[in-house]
Amino acid sequence: MARRPGAPAAYGEEFSFVSPLVKYLLFFFNMLFWVISMVMVAVGVYARLMKHAEAALACLAVDPAILLIVVGVLMFLLTFCGCIGSLRENICLLQTFSLCLTIVFLLQLAAGVLGFVFSDKARGKVSEIINNAIVHYRDDLDLQNLIDFGQKKFSCCGGISYKDWSQNMYFNCSDDNPSRERCSVPYSCCLPTPNQAVINTMCGQGMQALKYSEASDVIYTNGCIDKLVNWIHSNLFLLGGVALGLAIPQLVGILLSQILVNQIKDQIKLQLYNQQHRADPWY
Repeated sequence: MARRPGAPAAYGEEFSFVSPLVKYLLFFFNMLFWVISMVMVAVGVYARLMKHAEAALACLAVDPAILLIVVGVLMFLLTFCGCIGSLRENICLLQTFSLCLTIVFLLQLAAGVLGFVFSDKARGKVSEIINNAIVHYRDDLDLQNLIDFGQKKFSCCGGISYKDWSQNMYFNCSDDNPSRERCSVPYSCCLPTPNQAVINTMCGQGMQALKYSEASDVIYTNGCIDKLVNWIHSNLFLLGGVALGLAIPQLVGILLSQILVNQIKDQIKLQLYNQQHRADPWY
C-alpha cells in the first residue's frame, strides 16, 4: 500500500536505534567496578571485624576500614544502577547513574580547586588531621601502621616537630605519666641504621627531652606537614596524572550513559510512531 505523502520512511520491526556496542560496553564497564566495589567492602568488613571492640570505637573518623566500606558501598550502588540500567535499557537508572557520577566528578573538581585556592586552610586542616592521628596513635593498629609508614616515607616525626608526640598520652612528658614510653617518640622517627637485622623499637626513648641538635643525631626532628607539602609541590605532575586517571573512567561512564539514554529515547519514539501508523491505510 502506498505511503502517505510527506510521511517519514518506516523502519523495519527488527531495526533498533540502541547500539549493542554502547549497551554492553557500558554494562561491562560497570560490572568491572561493581566487582571492585564488592572486594573493597569485603576487605573493609574483614579489617573491621579483626579489630578489638574498644579499638574499633576509638577513632572512627580516620579508620581506613570504615572509609573502605563507605566508598565500596557507594560505588556498589552506583555501578548497580549502571549495570541494570544498561542491561534493561532503563532510562531512570541510567539517568540516576549519570547524575550521581557527574556530582562525584564535580565534587572532586571543586575539592581540587578549593584545595589549591585555599591552600592555607587546607594546610590547617591537614595539621588538624595529623595532630588527631597522633593523639590516637596507640588506639588503632591500622592508624599506627599508617603513621609509621608516613614517617618513614617522608623522613619526618610528628606534625610540626618531634615534640608534637607529647600530645599522645603514652608519649607525654608530664611527670605524672606512668608510661614506659614517657617523653619518647615512635621507632619510625629514628634514623635508619645501615645493615640493621633487627628493628630497635626503643630507639626513640626519651628523645623529646633532648634539644633539637642532640635529638637530630638519633631521630628525624622535622615535622611531617612541611615534608608533605614539599612532596606535593615536587610531584604535581604525578598527582595530576592520578587525578586524570580517576576522572577519565567517570567521564567515559557519563558519556556512554548519555549516548545510551538518547538511543533508548529514539527507539521509544520509533515504536510509538510505528504503533500510531500501523493501522493507517495510507502508511
